[in-house]
Amino acid sequence: MGHAASRPTPPTHPNERPAAYDPTHDPLVTPQPGTGQDYAPTYWAATAGTPPDDDGPIRADTDADVVIVGSGYTGLCTAIFLAREHGIRATVLEANRVAWGCSSRNGGQAQNASGRLSRSQWIRRWGLDTARRLHEEIREGFGTFEALLGELPVDCEPQPGGHLYIAHRDKAMRKLEAEARVLAEQFGYETELLDRQGLHRHYVEEAEAVGALHEPDGIGVHPLKLAYGYLAYARQLGVKVHPASPVLGWETRDGAQHLRTPGGTVRARAVGIATGGYTMPGLHPTLRNRTFPVLSNSLVTRPLTADEKAACNFVTNEVITDTRTLRFYYRKLPDDRVQIGSRSAVTGAEAPNPKHEKLLTDAIARKFPPIAGIEVDYSWWGWVDVSHDMMPRVCQPDSSLPVFYALGYGGNGVMYSCQAGRRMAERIAGRPQKRDLPIFDNPLPGHPLAPFRRLGQRLLYHWYYLRDEML
Repeated sequence: MGHAASRPTPPTHPNERPAAYDPTHDPLVTPQPGTGQDYAPTYWAATAGTPPDDDGPIRADTDADVVIVGSGYTGLCTAIFLAREHGIRATVLEANRVAWGCSSRNGGQAQNASGRLSRSQWIRRWGLDTARRLHEEIREGFGTFEALLGELPVDCEPQPGGHLYIAHRDKAMRKLEAEARVLAEQFGYETELLDRQGLHRHYVEEAEAVGALHEPDGIGVHPLKLAYGYLAYARQLGVKVHPASPVLGWETRDGAQHLRTPGGTVRARAVGIATGGYTMPGLHPTLRNRTFPVLSNSLVTRPLTADEKAACNFVTNEVITDTRTLRFYYRKLPDDRVQIGSRSAVTGAEAPNPKHEKLLTDAIARKFPPIAGIEVDYSWWGWVDVSHDMMPRVCQPDSSLPVFYALGYGGNGVMYSCQAGRRMAERIAGRPQKRDLPIFDNPLPGHPLAPFRRLGQRLLYHWYYLRDEML
């Protein structure tokens, strides 16, 4: 990868005068994501409170047994499980502030999923036996996540109860009905189908909905408080977490990994990559053209009044998604605000265009007419790591190198990032895999038309809109 022309001076502490946030950052355009940048202007950053202590930037050349690149959910969970289950105290490197990327900008929806494919699609791709083992892995991951939530020293405001999958058209409801049968008959996972009246009566009066599928596994969390909990717990276990320490260069010399940061080079036996949608294309050769960063916009309204809640019959606090390919994800937060998000711009330069926020306010007006035009208190966007086959990977892409990664959640990483961190920790520690699964056995696939992906993305977005709304 390229070298910086000059060495920037990291802040003395991530909470002390952070660098200005760059709203147009684009992982496919910007050489690296900055140094010590402040958080995006999210509701989560505004309400998370004082962050736990970290270890400050790297300030001299140093040695570490294991380095984790990225201090989001995956990186911090990997470090937690390395320490707790394998006695390895990792060093975590972060370019900006802790959990600056995906982990402080998502919708806080922990679901029984990872990647973009349904159980039916798993069966078609890999066969029933593999699909069942993958289902067991995801369910176990949900249990891992729930258990760790109960151990964290920070309250991340969990809202349990399940997940509502809203059918926005009749044909989408038929697909949900078919998927519910597959879940019950092939996986023993019981869900509940709701007609429009049942959904409106017991959960929320969502005007677009023709029905819904309710699944029992689903938890809403405060995303940044969750990251703060992971940070505090990791440091209790002896993990070192260094913000404002981007990896500017990486070499393998004499069997060791040398990672150059603005303040010094860290030499390590092994490296785990957990950079999500903010993965630099030149970070490591095994990552070239392996994920595709996609923007997602989100907003949070002012709190609903009692009359507004009653007008929408918004009695549920469960996480909600709809059945569009470019889905909307939304919920009522503990302080009665509404959060909603969806896909948006194609490039970072386009991200600030007000039309992307309008996409979300228009969706509120369609879904909840009584609160059409409600004031928006917070609006932001961030990058999601999407794999080219729509499924994540937790693997060692080159068996000759002690380099590992956990990437490609496709927007479903809040829950599974915890289990992925556990699995990556097992791989780094040299423990045998507990399950023979394609997400562990193969690296992320590349793409032969990588330079033209964004042109294809624009065309796909138009096609998805036609298919979701008109065909």
